[in-house]
Amino acid sequence: MSTAEPMSSPVPIVLAGARGHGRWHLDNIRRLQDKGIVRLAGVCELTPLTPAEIPEGLGTPEQSADFGALLDTTGARIAVVCTPIPTHTDLALIAARKGVHLLLEKPPAPSYAEFRRMADGVAEAGVVCQIGFQSLGSHAVPAIRGMIDDGVIGEIAGVGGAGAWARPESYYRRAPWAGRRRLHGVDVIDGALTNPLAHAVATALALAGATRATDVTGIETELAHANAIESDDTSCVRVRTADGREIVVAATLCAEDPDDPYVVVHGDRGRITYWYKQDRVLLQRAGHGPEEFEYGRTDLLENLVEHLTDGTELLVPPAATESFMRVVEAIRVAPDPVPVPDDAWRLLPGEERRVVPGIDGLVAAAADTLALYSELGAPWAFTTAHPKEVSP
Repeated sequence: MSTAEPMSSPVPIVLAGARGHGRWHLDNIRRLQDKGIVRLAGVCELTPLTPAEIPEGLGTPEQSADFGALLDTTGARIAVVCTPIPTHTDLALIAARKGVHLLLEKPPAPSYAEFRRMADGVAEAGVVCQIGFQSLGSHAVPAIRGMIDDGVIGEIAGVGGAGAWARPESYYRRAPWAGRRRLHGVDVIDGALTNPLAHAVATALALAGATRATDVTGIETELAHANAIESDDTSCVRVRTADGREIVVAATLCAEDPDDPYVVVHGDRGRITYWYKQDRVLLQRAGHGPEEFEYGRTDLLENLVEHLTDGTELLVPPAATESFMRVVEAIRVAPDPVPVPDDAWRLLPGEERRVVPGIDGLVAAAADTLALYSELGAPWAFTTAHPKEVSP
């Protein structure tokens, strides 16, 4: 059924959370405003943006720390929520109750219960919610799914994901919730797999065709940290799916030589590697030379507007992130991450960041072999959660 509705153009938008990653949304709203698609009507921040913080061309949007009041006074039709993870559900429901549609940043919630409260509340209110997994807007995703369905690389054995990134120690001082599992008794779950490299997990699940909660039958996690934080900065997860496949995603924010993250689909007659930040795909298969493809990408805010105005299919509704939230939940209930021993990491003095020697190779090997860190011989790794099954 189409959810298209009469909506004046440009569509008035309120952005909640305009600093940090929110600056990307400001620039994107400016791009879409230049196209006549949206209009920035308001900004919700605890401390108002200065004129210098508002990109040229966005004018002087109304500002308030009261999200609900701002939605009322601006007449917003869409809210972009890019606030700390524990606030997502409450803010989404405030918007939903006012009939305002949503672009909700990832991860959508810090627990499966909070995710369900958000998704069910949004559905009950009759508004539309898009989850901000930008990689799932890439035209590479349906193209790869088509290759899989056509048997281009044969029978699929599993999907691997690799993210070897670097973050300085200051990254964990950027906000009170950074690098925390909980804050003031509230779940945060700001770990490598659930926040900065969440796209690797969500994209691997999407390529495996395992996006719903019922598609997941088991989850194993290995969580560790080299930085002085309570959450994980070096972790991996294995997801078992209802169709018998395995998905292993390995991540670190302590790489020696940071590189673009990727997802790799393993078939018995080849493999497909997808660098999701570049929308670039490498197809390797028996009897053929390697083939490279580059794809376009549909912006998720633009897709949301088109869905509302002409019924274009919504790319990332909450239902498409259920299995990802199962992974978040497994990480949430797992024992606390183990510290990487002092002799297994070092500080790069010029960059003020911690590095785990050898981790780049471990991340790549995990994606390549669908093995966990402990199975690859990492002495500091062990399985911290191994439920036999996951109930929907």
